[in-house]
Amino acid sequence: QVQLVESGGGLVQAGGSLRLSCAASGRIFSINAMGWYRQAPGKQRELVAAITSSGTTNYADSVKGRFAISRDNAKNTMYLKMNSLKPEDTAVYYCNIDRVEVVAGSYEYGYWGQGTQVTVSS
Repeated sequence: QVQLVESGGGLVQAGGSLRLSCAASGRIFSINAMGWYRQAPGKQRELVAAITSSGTTNYADSVKGRFAISRDNAKNTMYLKMNSLKPEDTAVYYCNIDRVEVVAGSYEYGYWGQGTQVTVSS
């Protein structure tokens, strides 16, 4: 089993910044792609940003130039630095592991964290 714990959410004024963290623990040999998703009230969960084990990133158009995803493979931790926050960024942010190698050659898929609330006031 793998556990994901997010932290760093909170209330911030428009134009402010926050840094989210996602720490993975448990049976982990290596982690493939990781990503941040968000879900606003009444809306579907959407991909915000993703990063591969080699550091290749992709972003939703709505956050390009404002958010930066990174990871520390040695610590099995992923980060999301969010700058120039807007009220429309308000949502619960979830950490996701697409595929994890729990022991060499054995994979598990689709782990999610419990979510962290980000609220941006205007």
